[in-house]
Amino acid sequence: MQNPRRYLALLLVAVMVLTSQSMAVARGATGPAGQIVLCTGTGPIAVHVDEDGQPTGPPHICPDCALHLLDALSAPDVAPVPLAVTLRRTQISAATPPAESRSRVASARDPPAAV
Repeated sequence: MQNPRRYLALLLVAVMVLTSQSMAVARGATGPAGQIVLCTGTGPIAVHVDEDGQPTGPPHICPDCALHLLDALSAPDVAPVPLAVTLRRTQISAATPPAESRSRVASARDPPAAV
């Protein structure tokens, strides 16, 4: 048996090639100008029409916005739990020398000593 990953890759390439043209056409297609509602014996029917009143097909879903439909099915957002923060006070004594007067250890990432 051959590698199934190769067949899956070829299938995905074929899907992309076959659907990319229809998505490009749907992106550039103009939407219907309006609707005409026809009252029939079986119930009302809405017919989409263009600027001249000629019937057109139903509007296409924009492929750029089609993924937003998945938001309706996604899990609800969970509010983050606030962190428990504790504050503590520290006493600073005068015996502690300032940070500038402490000796520094040289490091490879330090800037040059003489600028």
